[in-house]
Amino acid sequence: MSKVSLFWAATFIIPFSMAFGLNDGVYQLLHIYVMDYIPFIILLFSLFVIAGGILVKGALRGTPLFNTLILAIGTVLASIVGTTGASIVLIRPLIRAIESRRVKVHTIVFFIFLVSNIGGSLTPVGDPPLFLGYLHGVPFFWTLNLLPAFLLNSFLLLGIYYWIDRRQYNKEMTDRDNRIACQENNKSTCDNDPIRIEGLANLVFIGGVILAVIVGGAVAKHSVFYDAAHNVARGIPLISSHGHILVLPYLNMIRDAFILVMALLSLKMTPKSLRANNLFSWAPIKEVAVLFAGIFITIIPALAILSAKGAQLGVTKPWQFFWSSGLLSSFLDNAPTYLTFLALGGQMSATGGIVTDMGMVSERVLLAISCGSVFMGANTYIGNAPNFMVRSIAEESGIRMPSFFGYMGWSIIVLIPIFLLNTVLFFW
Repeated sequence: MSKVSLFWAATFIIPFSMAFGLNDGVYQLLHIYVMDYIPFIILLFSLFVIAGGILVKGALRGTPLFNTLILAIGTVLASIVGTTGASIVLIRPLIRAIESRRVKVHTIVFFIFLVSNIGGSLTPVGDPPLFLGYLHGVPFFWTLNLLPAFLLNSFLLLGIYYWIDRRQYNKEMTDRDNRIACQENNKSTCDNDPIRIEGLANLVFIGGVILAVIVGGAVAKHSVFYDAAHNVARGIPLISSHGHILVLPYLNMIRDAFILVMALLSLKMTPKSLRANNLFSWAPIKEVAVLFAGIFITIIPALAILSAKGAQLGVTKPWQFFWSSGLLSSFLDNAPTYLTFLALGGQMSATGGIVTDMGMVSERVLLAISCGSVFMGANTYIGNAPNFMVRSIAEESGIRMPSFFGYMGWSIIVLIPIFLLNTVLFFW
């Protein structure tokens, strides 16, 4: 994967540097990495590490009601600890709960829909695109405007999942061999062992990560960190291009260092046996880091094209932003896609709305971009980083997940009708 990611990144950056000069190539590369990729991967890495130190144990019975409850809890938790954090905390307990079930795939697919994507729509900590929006000036609590769409989609998906799982469970329970499989093959989920959580000290570290994000945004315009006279963050100058100086902000360094310290403290203080019992491994985060390192580079031309020609694309209405940002999120990754359409929205000369460093964006347009990027990140495995992690963990546990296009079949049948309803209710 690292070679493939490097190949596609080089396919863009080498011809670009030859056409526009090495200095411009390096500037664009450093800009997307310093301002977007590094904060993105540090937040993702830290939540992955900290959440991996929280172990849910006890009698986990994979009944339709219990499974639906886990999905509902994860959906709410995702906006508090991030889609990555909630996914890592709950995917393994859910897999243990459904171990004796014959058909498991639909449960993992709906977990990706809800916990790894839609659940993270209420805070910048919840999902990477909202975090990047926060870094570019969107107020921290503005994302609560997504609550009506969040509630509608969550209730619909939970209801659909319960209906599917109830039908499948009833079918499985008519099979005598499957009825006794729980006692014979999965006794740990059938006894009276109470459900309990170990590694709760990691909640303190998750709180530290959230605090760092909130405080970082609150002091971003303070004179210590921001030069109002020149409209630029204070920091270390790295490179200049066409009169623009790329600065590594002091605030970013402090915030990211603090977030990394939280992850390192979690590694140090969480017993290794706990992580071993949680089947913690580095493979999922490595996969995401490598893949997205290439994806962030290849978003550079999209940003450049939209910056120069965005007004000519005809994307002006909220529903157009919803579907454009959503469909691109499905196949590119929702974090850089959000930035692409935030830049486009900032060029529309809005007379009121949210002031970002990409321009003023109408609130309805920003709502459409946010919902499209977060919700439709669930459409494919590459739409959002936790999707890949959950798929990887499920397959490590012996669950044969759908192929890339097989998963898309689920999203087309289940999600697209819901998104059409979103369009009519919120963005028309």
